[in-house]
Amino acid sequence: MVTQQPVAAASGEFALGGDLTVRRLGFGAMRITGPGIWGPPADHDEAVRVLRRAVDLGVTFIDTADSYGPYVSEELIREALHPYPEELVIATKGGLLRTGPNAWHPLGDPAYLRQEVEMSLRRLGQERIDLYQLHRIDARVPLADQIGELRALQQEGKINKIGLSEVGVDEIRQAREIAGIVSVQNLYNLVERRSADVLAYCEREGLGFIPWYPIAVAELADDGGPVHEIAAAHDATPSQVALAWLLASSPAILPIPGTGSVAHLEENTAAAALTLTADEVGKLSSR
Repeated sequence: MVTQQPVAAASGEFALGGDLTVRRLGFGAMRITGPGIWGPPADHDEAVRVLRRAVDLGVTFIDTADSYGPYVSEELIREALHPYPEELVIATKGGLLRTGPNAWHPLGDPAYLRQEVEMSLRRLGQERIDLYQLHRIDARVPLADQIGELRALQQEGKINKIGLSEVGVDEIRQAREIAGIVSVQNLYNLVERRSADVLAYCEREGLGFIPWYPIAVAELADDGGPVHEIAAAHDATPSQVALAWLLASSPAILPIPGTGSVAHLEENTAAAALTLTADEVGKLSSR
């Protein structure tokens, strides 16, 4: 009897830090909160279903943050999935203070970061966070103090791996002088590629590159546009083409599309099995 592989398995795997293995197509848990990423979701039960369905589909990498809600996303993850499957890796982030819908303020004071790690551990029901990412570098606080506090928490056994978010190559290099960095999460998609140098650095250095907002396509999906044409050729959606392009672009890329809908989750995850031709990848990459 042949056992069918879960959908997300087709995306392949990546070992964060060389030993924390995840399937490359993950799930971003920002959109399971309310409008403006503030407060609870409009449909609590659907949010729980989304998280459980993601695991059913073979997703082994879920990305969240204490600022999503704030706190709502982490609490929902625990409600839906705890006790966690052994293979599930949960990444969270700290370093952004929320003051209202769509309001985000960097806060990298070491005492604040320590507090947020402790609170994320409690909300997620974990003894150690698999991957903890500095959500933003706070320009008012020395980088050595911010990364140094995460390194101290790692040495205490409260963090397994450390990652960064929205950084340049020089900042990654500086952080790596203080602690081992295994991943970078930057804005990157078909229409926004200003982090191409960061992606190249991550691939060269063996770091995971986690593109947030991965399914933007804009005018590329208009009639006659390359995404529209490729989607039609594969009987796929533009979002699936955008995700397939990311997966094909670099083995270091770990897309984390997010949604509050089971139907949309299933559509996104199906992109793991969408194989673009070399010509199609080249056409999209040249845009």
